[in-house]
Amino acid sequence: MYKNLIDMFKENEGKGAAGAFNVHCFEMVPAMIKAAEELNVPIILQTSLGTAEYIGFAPLIAAVKALAEKSSVNVALHMDHCKDIEALKKAIDCGYSSVMYDGSALPIEENIANTKEVVGYAHAHGVSVEGEVGSIGGAEDGIVVDKDAAMYTRPEDALHFASETGADALAVSIGTTHGQYKSKAKINYELLEELKAKLGDTGLVLHGGTGVSDEDMKRCVREGMKKINVGTELNKSYIEVVAETFTAEGVTPLTSLRTLLGPANDRMKEIVTEKALLFKLD
Repeated sequence: MYKNLIDMFKENEGKGAAGAFNVHCFEMVPAMIKAAEELNVPIILQTSLGTAEYIGFAPLIAAVKALAEKSSVNVALHMDHCKDIEALKKAIDCGYSSVMYDGSALPIEENIANTKEVVGYAHAHGVSVEGEVGSIGGAEDGIVVDKDAAMYTRPEDALHFASETGADALAVSIGTTHGQYKSKAKINYELLEELKAKLGDTGLVLHGGTGVSDEDMKRCVREGMKKINVGTELNKSYIEVVAETFTAEGVTPLTSLRTLLGPANDRMKEIVTEKALLFKLD
């Protein structure tokens, strides 16, 4: 079924975290949902604004809704890391079930004011909202933040933000970085524990999931993370497999494009399966 994060978190309570996987092209989508179905876990498909514009809002949303309605698991379509309020309103109007306003680079009060505007508009349309306090840093899907600008989320800021905005989910900075796949993040668990205690029902979100070790990932889920993002590994792996299949011996202009893209889609299914298993509570 097609869900927002509010309903997805409620229905997945006690079962683990919902995996949020970045869609970079539409070909990835069916394979991602298939992986979730085989594990019987919910899945969040998320896009950047650039991807939504590349595929087209209407065809992307219509296709995801159609697949979700026939699926045996809950599926959300989430706009990730968007700084443009009008673009988020367009996503909501067109049918996204969830959106993220990223005002983490702004002064806290400006971030709160803008997020509150998005929350008011989204909730009136049955759409969930994720915000961000602190700066996760790095680069992913064309979204670049100076790694040196990354900073931990201050619990007092997170509590103030959550209480003022009414956001349903909050991305927090506890040591991860976008685009980090050559090394592993060092998670600040004391900070995570304090954030969980202060934020109550607000769903904690971990960005930069590619750079988190399997052991840390499982612990983050046990410690209360509700949504975990995976993006860089998907994009990197898709490119690597496509580069290999498109340059393989015997490929000609008459080779079926489906044949060439199939292995990359299969790899997406494998990654979603691997990660989603880590997000389940034992």
